[in-house]
Amino acid sequence: MTDENQDILVTGSAGFIGFHLSKKLLDQGNVVVGIDNLNSYYDVNLKKARLNILKAYKNFSFYRADIQDLQALREIFKGHRITRICNLAAQAGVRHSLKDPFSYQKSNLEGFLNILELARKYRVRNLVYASSSSVYGKNKKIPYSVEDRVDNPISLYAATKKGNELMAHAYSHLFEIPCTGLRYFTVYGPWGRPDMALFLFTDAILKKKPINVYNYGEMKRDFTYIDDIVDGTIRAIERAVPYEIFNLGNSDPVGLLDFIHFIEEELGEQAEKKMLPLQPGDVPETTADIRKSRELLGFDPKTPLREGIKKFIAWYREYYGIDD
Repeated sequence: MTDENQDILVTGSAGFIGFHLSKKLLDQGNVVVGIDNLNSYYDVNLKKARLNILKAYKNFSFYRADIQDLQALREIFKGHRITRICNLAAQAGVRHSLKDPFSYQKSNLEGFLNILELARKYRVRNLVYASSSSVYGKNKKIPYSVEDRVDNPISLYAATKKGNELMAHAYSHLFEIPCTGLRYFTVYGPWGRPDMALFLFTDAILKKKPINVYNYGEMKRDFTYIDDIVDGTIRAIERAVPYEIFNLGNSDPVGLLDFIHFIEEELGEQAEKKMLPLQPGDVPETTADIRKSRELLGFDPKTPLREGIKKFIAWYREYYGIDD
């Protein structure tokens, strides 16, 4: 994938997926331009620690900027020959959208429009962007297929991600911009987000605090390890097409109580469980139909859940200085 005459722009490069993607692209010898606003949605020190690893690469340039700031983006594009974009910058989280809806409007819609406009102006070769499994809403059909209708989001976050897919389709059609949307399914692994289940549960169990178990444990999630997600994302960056949507998931859903049990076994600790009802905007089950992703991207997730949990916990202990 290396091309000396191209820079790959990764927005949200200090985020969980953005960090891992940037690092893999850099390891492959690509020139990466990273953008992140380092907002305080979760621990900024974690974002800065990820960023410090990326800054050690000579082929990495970083700008603390917000994709909502069109002028700042213009200056970045003027200074680099950006030919491919992976837009991962977004206000994340289903539950947070109930508390701060306008941050989703600004980042996920206005910010993405800025990215599309610059992709049009600079005639980028490929635009890949993060969508989400949340666009499927309360789809009763399992597994979720990209052929399914996704017109009934049950959270504002999901609505903005569906909006991204529609906006990308319009720009692809009008301006012949290759656009690929990736619907990520419950990504986990080292350097993960503190608001995600694996981090929350590990942190609470080690601190002898109770964990919140929603829908009384009657949940299934298609947990997908970060390395598999990065592999699929790079395959999409390498493959410019007029317009496409792919599911990137493990296609092997696991019950929430089983997931917690695996964490308990790896930690050697029992969790105190606080059983609670399903939260607004949440769904009982997610499972990805990845047949199209296998066929067209060669996407093939390989990491078993227990192995992925083990790697996360090993990272967590090292990062926070916690002995076994």
